[in-house]
Amino acid sequence: MINIGCHLSVTNGYEAMGHQMMEFGGNTFAWFTRNPRGGRAKDIDPADMSKLQEILKNEHFGKLVAHASYTMNLCSSKPETRANALDMLQQDLQRMEQIPGQLYNFHPGSHTGQGPEIAIQQISDGLNKSLWPKMQTTVLLETMAGKGSEVGKTFEELREIIDRVELNDKLGVCLDTCHVWDGGYDVAGDLDGVLTEFDKIIGLDRLKAIHFNDSKNECGAAKDRHEKLGQGCIGMDAMKRIAMHPVLQNLPFILETPNDDQGYIEEIATVNSWMK
Repeated sequence: MINIGCHLSVTNGYEAMGHQMMEFGGNTFAWFTRNPRGGRAKDIDPADMSKLQEILKNEHFGKLVAHASYTMNLCSSKPETRANALDMLQQDLQRMEQIPGQLYNFHPGSHTGQGPEIAIQQISDGLNKSLWPKMQTTVLLETMAGKGSEVGKTFEELREIIDRVELNDKLGVCLDTCHVWDGGYDVAGDLDGVLTEFDKIIGLDRLKAIHFNDSKNECGAAKDRHEKLGQGCIGMDAMKRIAMHPVLQNLPFILETPNDDQGYIEEIATVNSWMK
């Protein structure tokens, strides 16, 4: 089986997100640790977080996948942007320890003209300054589509980052189906080949979560435009094969499709029907 859910708003608190996902029919979810476009993180009420943890335990939820702000760029050419990103990362990871054992996902960043080699070192440096031995959160590098100067389009780039981080046992990868497709990995026509390549370069033991999205674009377009399940170029048959693949079972699958609440409820129901 897989664990299926979508992004939720933290506006009404953590317990509320747990109840909302139960109403949606899912058993995992994602949320932004702060406004996706930056800004201050919402204060955490320990009692509220404790109530969420009760829900996770009693309702047998899978791992949750927190998402960093899109503005967090550890490899910007601007020193002030890198410094702000490092501050956000360190604050977020400290806050994640209030819900131990979960996943924290971030976009590796955009090199903004410096080139990927410099960017990979800057991302690794930021992680080396932020991870600590006893932390209980696993930090996930997200696979990217290669739009603009994004780092992380190839499995090799992610591997390079991992190899330069001292405490890389704290690192994993979130595979975004739209991103890898747009980046040139044919998850529709050769899913086994893509997963074999991932295993060879990164290792399937590091694959901790799936962002489960169809794509508006042809394979290799490097554009990063998500589509609803079955309505894009990957297609419903391929999305089902991904969800049902033996090596991906028990991972959290997070929908980031362009939907309203009812759309997510329907997609969660569709995925759950495949599991029966």
